[in-house]
Amino acid sequence: MPAPPIRIIGIDPGLRNMGWGVIDAAGSRLSFVACGSVASDERQTPAERLCELHGGLSRVVEVHGPHEAAVEETFVNRDPQSALRLGQARGVALLVPSLAGLLVAEYAANLIKKTVVGVGHAGKDQIAMMVKVLLPASNARTPDAADALAVAITHAQYRAARALVERSTAAARPAKVRS
Repeated sequence: MPAPPIRIIGIDPGLRNMGWGVIDAAGSRLSFVACGSVASDERQTPAERLCELHGGLSRVVEVHGPHEAAVEETFVNRDPQSALRLGQARGVALLVPSLAGLLVAEYAANLIKKTVVGVGHAGKDQIAMMVKVLLPASNARTPDAADALAVAITHAQYRAARALVERSTAAARPAKVRS
């Protein structure tokens, strides 16, 4: 009897738009569930914008009930202020699924691109096209949503290997001696 599918939410952090994508993974079979983005109002204060992102992403997690989450690691080589704001949004992207009790994995952008497209420096249009090939029922209307689905696909491909490494690392640790 096959194992039930694992529901995965992929998150593409952003302060303006935080992309999210939910898939079911049963072995190597992937199925599209939903995708979209949570927007924050640029007229609000930074704290209010983070609250908007937190509330929106919390509702997505509540509605779709994922078992695991994956978040894109961000690399910004622009000005320090932009990096700080993106880091704050990324904090929300990590916090929301963690507060829901989910395992949260993180993946580098180049690994996500290489997993989905085959090259580590693919453009957003290439990612969106390959997401549509891998998940024909998907309806990503924004690049953020397509990127989030790519994050979820990457996690589906690497989750078993990550679990194996974690189990072998735990088994290799010396047992604690109680006195």
